[in-house]
Amino acid sequence: MTPGFELVLVSGMSGAGRSTAARALEDLGWFVIDNLPPELLPGAVAHVSASADVERLAVVVDVRGRRMFEDLSGALETVMAEGVDLRVLFLEAGDNELVRRFESSRRPHPLQGERGILDGLVRERALLGDLRARADLVIDTSNLNVHDLRRKIDAAFGEADRVQLRATVMSFGFKYGLPLDADIVNDVRFLPNPHWVPELRPLSGLDAEVSDYVTALPDAREFLDRMAGMLDLVSDGYLREGKRYVTIAIGCTGGKHRSVAMAENLAARLVKVGVEVLVVHRDLGRE
Repeated sequence: MTPGFELVLVSGMSGAGRSTAARALEDLGWFVIDNLPPELLPGAVAHVSASADVERLAVVVDVRGRRMFEDLSGALETVMAEGVDLRVLFLEAGDNELVRRFESSRRPHPLQGERGILDGLVRERALLGDLRARADLVIDTSNLNVHDLRRKIDAAFGEADRVQLRATVMSFGFKYGLPLDADIVNDVRFLPNPHWVPELRPLSGLDAEVSDYVTALPDAREFLDRMAGMLDLVSDGYLREGKRYVTIAIGCTGGKHRSVAMAENLAARLVKVGVEVLVVHRDLGRE
């Protein structure tokens, strides 16, 4: 194997978007192998890395049994020992959304057997738990369409690194639940809510009037200073541990005013210090 050869392992829950991710990576110039048995991974990496025409390989794996998961763990250790630059992309979604997707496609879950779709999902989550824990990037596709997912893949794997750390800054509403793929979760409900200002209520945090209202407070500016400083503090450690992507979630009650404004302002600050940022407003428009 060629030391420094780039390998992305794409895995995750069935129905969460593995095929979309694979097509997006292929469009970005990655050589993609789909549904490779885990025990064949070291051999495939050795063969592909020997080609002068291929520098980046993406392998999509579908773990359907405990023995295959054990094979995958060993295969990953083997390729890492050879100096391969390995990253793990894990795709997931909430159970309700996955059930809806399977029902709309009229396909059974591959692990449900004679039982229901939820039974298959429970078994799959158990099998994939360790792999999710070691993932470099987790993307929750529950509220993403195909285009949103492709944009996330583009931001994470598009070009050779131009910056040290890439960040997704996500606004959300606590009443819709915590983001499953967040590395850092922040609560800005301590700030006054523009919802109670009649002229600001119909607007969102994307509007200058709301943004100015929220960020005019000293507490808001201090929050932004500390968040930017905290990311600067941990970024070197993330990179040492091989973590190149971080998702910072900022939540308010409904995900319309405070969290959106603060996410936009935090992203602007991070861009100024050389962090490549993707901004996602998960719940904007849901009210």
